[in-house]
Amino acid sequence: MITMISLISYFYVKNAYSDFEIELNKFVNDYYSHQKALLKKEINVVIDIINYNATKSGNSDKEIKDETIRLLNNISFESTRGNYIFVYEIMDMNGGDKFAKLLVNANRLDLVGTVISTNYKDENGKKFREAFLRDIKERGESFTQYAYQKYSSTEVMQKLSYFKLYPTWNWVIAVGVYTDDIEKDIAAKKDDLKRRVKTQITQTVFLFILFLSIGIVLTILLSERIDDFFKEYRKAVKAKSDALIELNETLEKRVSEELERNREQEQLLVQKSRLIALGEMISNIAHQWRQPLSELSSIFMNIKFKHGMDKLDKDTMDKKSKEAEIVLDYMSHTIDDFRNFFMPKKDREEFYLHDAIKSVMTIISSALDYNNIKVETEINKNLKLNTFINEYEQVLLNIISNAKDVLIQNKIENPIIKIYAEEQEGFVILYIEDNGGGIKVNPKSKIFEPYFTTKGDGDGTGIGLYMSKIIVDKNMKGKLRVRNTTDGAKFVIIVPK
Repeated sequence: MITMISLISYFYVKNAYSDFEIELNKFVNDYYSHQKALLKKEINVVIDIINYNATKSGNSDKEIKDETIRLLNNISFESTRGNYIFVYEIMDMNGGDKFAKLLVNANRLDLVGTVISTNYKDENGKKFREAFLRDIKERGESFTQYAYQKYSSTEVMQKLSYFKLYPTWNWVIAVGVYTDDIEKDIAAKKDDLKRRVKTQITQTVFLFILFLSIGIVLTILLSERIDDFFKEYRKAVKAKSDALIELNETLEKRVSEELERNREQEQLLVQKSRLIALGEMISNIAHQWRQPLSELSSIFMNIKFKHGMDKLDKDTMDKKSKEAEIVLDYMSHTIDDFRNFFMPKKDREEFYLHDAIKSVMTIISSALDYNNIKVETEINKNLKLNTFINEYEQVLLNIISNAKDVLIQNKIENPIIKIYAEEQEGFVILYIEDNGGGIKVNPKSKIFEPYFTTKGDGDGTGIGLYMSKIIVDKNMKGKLRVRNTTDGAKFVIIVPK
């Protein structure tokens, strides 16, 4: 606490003196600006008096000028500061040794009436008359600082003067103030500010020390109660530590039991996924075989009919037998397609994306045709992938089957599924898009959670997309994403090439 209060006091005092310097500098700048404004105001008053005298009738210019000079010799705005009026009559606006005659100067009566030069230098070597004459020529007025003998003294001090041209008589009328007078006011202001800062710092440090003392006293008074509190706290910690030790002793067994339960759940999930895939396979086989079985039945009925009419000749029998063989060959080929699709393969292999989609469409095309769902594919036939083909086709089948179910469930007119792909920076990106109305849940990533489904009771298990997500993200080191479009949902499968 002592360290903290000491640091706070140190920085407070430091900042207080910093603020003092800023305020003092501001006062100095403002005070000099104020003095300039006063000098300018004094000259404007003098010019108003000259203009007033010039309007008097019956007097010649010489009489008016003499009266004005007499009047200006007697003007002093502040007797204690020596800011008297002095006047030059300009003889040569370009300067030189005879640039003007000094008409009024209560401080230098010895120079009144003499011709003066712009080449005159003050004690610091500054040609101040040349400087103010240059400003007079440019803008009719000038603020100039220079060293000059002080009023009623032989001492030379810095002086700030304001010069202004009175063009009617070609006079330059000026008034000045010695900077030592200004510095006295600034020093007085500085002393006042210092007193105020010291008083403020003393009060603040006293308050800091007072608060520190109160804090120390309170600490002493409360120390015993705090000690009792920590004794109780240590007892509670010990009790919890004992409980934690007991928990650690049984933790390994509990973790083992929990892992075993998780493995059982995972096996059930995998088994359920296999059963779902098997159900999908049987359903698709049923769709795929419906038409050929119908054709085969028609062939047998034709043979039976002709045999009953005793018209079953050798040519007819051969023809119908060939037709039956073609149908049976198609059904056998279908069985091979399904067997290859569900046959597990653990190694990566290179394959054409177009062929993988064609294989999936062989399985599901009958169900799509039966529900009048149009499929548009736009795949470059030379686009290759090197990954797990069966798992990749399983993902495609899951997404297309879901799109089919959504289109049927929402009774979409002119249902359509679009499949297209592109290659970007070593990745193959496949898009599967439908016009089924989109995903209504928020966030959309929820559809990838296990057992989540938007289908009716008994129509969905919520396993397909979850397994697809695991296959793409973990097994294939890719990304499976989904977003809504204007008409429906768009699944994006990003897999390293």
